Amino acid sequence: MSESVITVSELTRRFGAKTALASVSLSVSRGAVYGLVGENGAGKTTLIKHILGLLRAQSGSVRVFGLDPVADPVGVLSRIGYLSEERDLPGWMRVDELLRYSRAFYPKWDDAYAEELLHAFALDASAMIGDLSKGEKARVGLLIALAYRPELLVLDEPSTGLDPVVRRDILDAIVRTIADEGRTVLFSSHLLDEVERVADHVTMISHGRIVLSAPLAAIRESHRVGDRVPTLDEIFVAHVGMSAAPPPDA
Repeated sequence: MSESVITVSELTRRFGAKTALASVSLSVSRGAVYGLVGENGAGKTTLIKHILGLLRAQSGSVRVFGLDPVADPVGVLSRIGYLSEERDLPGWMRVDELLRYSRAFYPKWDDAYAEELLHAFALDASAMIGDLSKGEKARVGLLIALAYRPELLVLDEPSTGLDPVVRRDILDAIVRTIADEGRTVLFSSHLLDEVERVADHVTMISHGRIVLSAPLAAIRESHRVGDRVPTLDEIFVAHVGMSAAPPPDA
């Protein structure tokens, strides 16, 4: 658990006058589940894009598996499974066609595991991607991210568009299994109750700054009041002044 898979040091990113990330430092150890929590627009996705090498650090540094993801994208991305919030999948393909297409890019693609996930996610292999619901598209994206058994799984708001049963499958079963196999999970979410259920370590980010980062057990214990341990959402509100989750009608 001591080996760092991701090391971010003093990372700052600005878009015009807006500071999206301000001197962010983060270390993610192998074999753990890391929850990155914050309200919409807090900087979670911007941080993930730096980790994936989609954005170059303006100041500070990012290393993944000891490599610069911008300078060596193949060396980094070949070891990462990624599910984006956008679920940008080709609507003109069938599910089985997309799986065959994706398989060609990953020498470690596990056909048996892909088939197992196909059934676990109740997906029709002959269905057109364009005809799938938002939740079904999320499950297809997750299947592709998992099927080559990546060393690092990065999930950006993985519960978006998913019903509660599938959320439970992802967070309680798949995410936990990956970590138990010695691989690493980094997932961002504004649903703190889900993060609290599976994360080993939690990093809270607000307005581009890390306000709290520690093992979940230590966070809960340090905020204990007598016999009562507040929820992660209550702890977030105490540090940020607002809930990470948007209002129900947002």
